[in-house]
Amino acid sequence: MRFAFLALLLTIPPQTTSREAEARAPIEAFFKAFNARDNEALKKTLNYPHVRINETGSVNVWRDASEAGTNFDALARSEGWARSSLDSVAMRQHGEMKVHFEVVFSRYKADGTKYATFQSLWVSTKQDGHWGIQARSSFAP
Repeated sequence: MRFAFLALLLTIPPQTTSREAEARAPIEAFFKAFNARDNEALKKTLNYPHVRINETGSVNVWRDASEAGTNFDALARSEGWARSSLDSVAMRQHGEMKVHFEVVFSRYKADGTKYATFQSLWVSTKQDGHWGIQARSSFAP
């Protein structure tokens, strides 16, 4: 079993692992900015137009950074949200300019209680040399 795993790793071209790391970086930065409630930093993790499909199937499109942002106070009031965790990120499909990730994240209340976990699809794209999150789809409100 161990040798099969090593053989699999050896068949992955180095540029794929590098691309995965580059495409994954804005996802990690997104959660850091989200937990800091820093909309300016969050906007820098995205590529535009940015698309989000929520739990009801509604589609939100931010054409540019001026339209992007999260109302953290409303999230805290409506859900009791205090922070989120990035539980796992797994590359599912990739190309030179686009990578699909399965992202699992959880939400927590101020007392540390986990109240929700969401499995989602995030699409990271490379635009003008910048990897950013182009689209997100989850069942999160």
